[in-house]
Amino acid sequence: MLPAPADAQSALLRSLLRPHHARLWLAAVLLLVQQAAVQAGPLLVAYAIDHAIPQVRDGRHGALVAVACGYLGCGIAAGLLQRGFIRAAARVSQDVLIDLRARMFRHAQTLSLDFHERYTSGRLISRATSDVESIRELLTDGLEELLGVVLSTVYISVLLIVLDWRLGLVTLLSYGPLYVAIRGYQRRSMVAYRRRSTAIAAVIVKFTETMNGVRPVKSFRREVPNDAAFEELNHRHYRANGDAILEMARYVVGSRLIANVTVAGIVVWGAYRVAGGAMALGVLAAFVLYLRRLYDPIDRLGMFLNSYQSAAASLEKIAGLLAQTPGVPEPERPVPLPPAAQGRPGREVVFDRVSFGYRTGGEVLPAFDLRLPAGQTVAVVGATGAGKSTLAKLLARFYDPSGGRVLLDGVDLADLALADLRRGVVMVTQEAFLFSGTVADNIAIGRPDATREEVEAAARAIGAHDFIAALPDGYDTDVRKRGGRISAGQRQLVAFARALLADPGVLILDEATSSLDIPGERAVQHAMRTVLTGRTAVVIAHRLSTVAIADRVLVMSDGRIVEDGTPAALIAGQGHYARLDAAWRDGLA
Repeated sequence: MLPAPADAQSALLRSLLRPHHARLWLAAVLLLVQQAAVQAGPLLVAYAIDHAIPQVRDGRHGALVAVACGYLGCGIAAGLLQRGFIRAAARVSQDVLIDLRARMFRHAQTLSLDFHERYTSGRLISRATSDVESIRELLTDGLEELLGVVLSTVYISVLLIVLDWRLGLVTLLSYGPLYVAIRGYQRRSMVAYRRRSTAIAAVIVKFTETMNGVRPVKSFRREVPNDAAFEELNHRHYRANGDAILEMARYVVGSRLIANVTVAGIVVWGAYRVAGGAMALGVLAAFVLYLRRLYDPIDRLGMFLNSYQSAAASLEKIAGLLAQTPGVPEPERPVPLPPAAQGRPGREVVFDRVSFGYRTGGEVLPAFDLRLPAGQTVAVVGATGAGKSTLAKLLARFYDPSGGRVLLDGVDLADLALADLRRGVVMVTQEAFLFSGTVADNIAIGRPDATREEVEAAARAIGAHDFIAALPDGYDTDVRKRGGRISAGQRQLVAFARALLADPGVLILDEATSSLDIPGERAVQHAMRTVLTGRTAVVIAHRLSTVAIADRVLVMSDGRIVEDGTPAALIAGQGHYARLDAAWRDGLA
């Protein structure tokens, strides 16, 4: 995914900060006054040396006491004001981070299936963790450093000119080399931090991928090759991180050299002017104190630039993610799905001159026409890669066709609000994904307002009630991560119950019985004969035993529908389906 343009990053940052303008202004005022209190110290020192101390020789202590009290008061005020600034800034930064994570989560869910198939979950995790953490470091620590350095530089520059304009101009001349050093560091470090952000994302992707696939890793003894691959990615991150640190080291060394040369020159010149009577000793002392305050934050500025470049690279990637648009967008003016016809089962589906091809490849489905009457159960069979699942994804509108239209009761799916479409068309996929939580919660995803009785009725209808009741807590048993507490076949039965509870007009079963054993498959087929009655159903299966419940069979090959008829008629023929059926029966023998 290409980096987001700079204006996209700026727009994202502005939108994040816009709701917090009042608190940002409060923080700015607090820091402004705090820096004024801090920078008053050297002026009080100058006054004490040139005026208050000479008065002590004459027995007058009032001026020195006033200076001491003023210095103490400024220190207390600066501490209290800084505390207020930190509280206000911290609240803003935490609210911004909460908003940013929520936006990323919401946006990732709205993006279409094609995005998630090319943008791995590991990269999404990297955006939501390491990249957000980089922005947190900038907002929490870096901004205070930057604003403090900027304000102190402005205050001190003005005060130096007021104290002695000649020495002040010499100090300002040193800003030129410092600016060149800063700009050079920004350009070089931005490249380094982009590489670092990409490298850590690759590490997270590899880690996530390996842990999610730990079973095949162990089954095929992939531990050693995975270790080698991970070691390479880890070292790539190590090198990228080292490059970023070296760039900062070069900046700090160069900027400190400029600062030390400037301070040395000004001290020597100022000493000669004091000796000649052209400058007061207190003024020179204040000047040197201000110079130390001016140049000492150089290291802190380097740390800020370090955080800034890291955060800028992360913000660039996050803005790029948020700039992605759904491949299957909501219609601007959605058309309502007409009510189901009275007494008519299911809904009619029409593929009107539909063709499809993935962005990364050629045409998968050449243009075709297909009509599925309401209430008909249609089985789609064919070899792997024939286009069966692609047809199902077009019907579920996980993708939009490259050409033509898919109609549901005469309405183009692209014109339906996605909420209406998901209520009207439900798909049970080959991989039955369960969320952490109870069995009842996972079934109720099909219809969140369903009662416990309705949840149990859906489970009974597909034959899942007995195994659920036998679990330690029945329907309240926590299935744990990805449903790992129950078997693959049981997870599939729960997914069936979830779909049946939703009671859609069109039900798609995409190889949904592939994970069931023979007894389990027979139990599901028995239940399916009942639950598929009254709705349009598309059943995609490798197991031809599943086809027995179908009214009609479509045979696909190379993206085309090559046969269309009843199971009995196709078996009696000499075509693709007859050969598939014969091969399947020979395998059972």
